[in-house]
Amino acid sequence: MSRLAFIGRPWVAFEATDPQHRAWFAEFRKLGTWGRCPVRFIIPDDHGDLITMIQRRLIDFYIEQEFRHAVRVPTVAALQHSPFDIDRRTA
Repeated sequence: MSRLAFIGRPWVAFEATDPQHRAWFAEFRKLGTWGRCPVRFIIPDDHGDLITMIQRRLIDFYIEQEFRHAVRVPTVAALQHSPFDIDRRTA
């Protein structure tokens, strides 16, 4: 094992619910570098790259926040009537 593993920035899993993690990503977006970030984020095997993984997790987080208590809106298919509905109403 390399000695750098002991003195490098610690590895952490990105959590969109953690405000500090979101702040570090915002700083990365502003500066274009991870140089001031005190940690390194772990990339799971099922994700291609760090930026895409973080963006997807943030999208999921914000959608959950916005629509957690939303009222269900009927779909277009549920609102459409068949031609037979019209015949029944006029008969």
